[in-house]
Amino acid sequence: MENHQVWLRKKLFNCLVRTVRKKRGISYAIGFFSRQRYWGEPIPVYFPVLDANGEAQLTEKPIDLNATDTYIIDYSQPIAVDISDLPLTLPELDDFSPGDDPQGALARAKDWRFFVKDGLLYARETNTMPQWAGSCWYYLRFADNKNADQLISAQAEQDWLPVDLYVGGSEHAVLHLLYARFWHKFLKDVGILKTDEPFQKLVHQGMILGSDGEKMSKSRGNVVNPDHVVAEHGADALRLYEMFMGPLEASKPWQTSQLAGVVRFRDRVYQICAKVHNDSIDDLTNHNHLRENTQRILHQTMRKVTHDFEVMAFNTAISALMVLSNHLSSLISTHGGVPREACEALIIMVSPFAPHLAEECWTDLLGNSPSVSAQPWVTWSEEKCKESTITIAVQINGKTRTTLQLAPDATKETALQAAFDAPELDKFLHSIKSESELKKVIYVPSKILNLVLPPPAKK
Repeated sequence: MENHQVWLRKKLFNCLVRTVRKKRGISYAIGFFSRQRYWGEPIPVYFPVLDANGEAQLTEKPIDLNATDTYIIDYSQPIAVDISDLPLTLPELDDFSPGDDPQGALARAKDWRFFVKDGLLYARETNTMPQWAGSCWYYLRFADNKNADQLISAQAEQDWLPVDLYVGGSEHAVLHLLYARFWHKFLKDVGILKTDEPFQKLVHQGMILGSDGEKMSKSRGNVVNPDHVVAEHGADALRLYEMFMGPLEASKPWQTSQLAGVVRFRDRVYQICAKVHNDSIDDLTNHNHLRENTQRILHQTMRKVTHDFEVMAFNTAISALMVLSNHLSSLISTHGGVPREACEALIIMVSPFAPHLAEECWTDLLGNSPSVSAQPWVTWSEEKCKESTITIAVQINGKTRTTLQLAPDATKETALQAAFDAPELDKFLHSIKSESELKKVIYVPSKILNLVLPPPAKK
């Protein structure tokens, strides 16, 4: 008798051929996901055991487990396990290695595989599913994991589904995501679910490569053990570096030497909080420029980090936090310490990347409670984000000759006067004192001032 997997493939193929002939233009692809290993969901199917005459084998005696190798199993008559007998659980085995039997490890569990029902002898399927059968609908149970009567209640589905964001590697697109969508569509078709799709948005995270730019593997000898990094630098440094390496979606090579940068950042944040004082930023009354710079940099950072979190641009968020920490660190030498409000905002923004550092700074150095994880997210003022001055380029006949520091809302007249007053432009404008003497003035606020000179007078 032919192997039951071969028989099943033929049966499905013939069925699809008939379907395609009826519906031309439709193509189908079948993915088989049975495995011959122990770990996996048991397939809830069993088959009749036949006697030497090809008839269903009757038995009134206990099963002779020593004679099972002579049993004839009719794989052409699969029978689904009754719902009342589900779930079908794996037997306990002392040895669950694959072994040499192509039927898999479960074929050795003869007292589990063979059983008697209504006087007839049957054999269970010994293949298992590759754990996709469970992982394809785990998100449903996450939404209603205490419900012992339903896969998910209608209310829980309404409250939680579809999933807002799924983050995973690109290999998931043809494995877990594909099967999860199949299962979701099936559960909707049979009336268990109401939602059409399981996930609303997908983000593919890139792969961390070895330092040689190749995929990490033992054979290449380029594997980085994160346990070693944690042991030497701590978990926060590892998390910070992984997020700082580059865009989330890009594959990036690991460079151990670059860990030093995020370690310095981590230590600087701790040192800033250790020098906290209870003055507010507004109390920097003797340092007007410093006060304005601190307010602006802090609020710009809060705005940028919040935006970067929303688009999962974690590397640029950390970069902005580094800029802020450098500025706050400079306050220690110029002002003797760092205003509390700036420290607290910094720690709240750092906490998703370095939770251990943030918690220690929040509770031990800043003396706050409860946990930083219980604090509301930072908010900023657009007004305080505005630059007090900006840099614009000044061109003479289309070629950049200098730059000017102007207010963001500077008028053309103000910009032109600043250009006339700039010593660097004297050799070009020494005989020109007003706009009317120029051939053309092009002014783009906050960006550029281009002065087109008249042609030189003929001698």
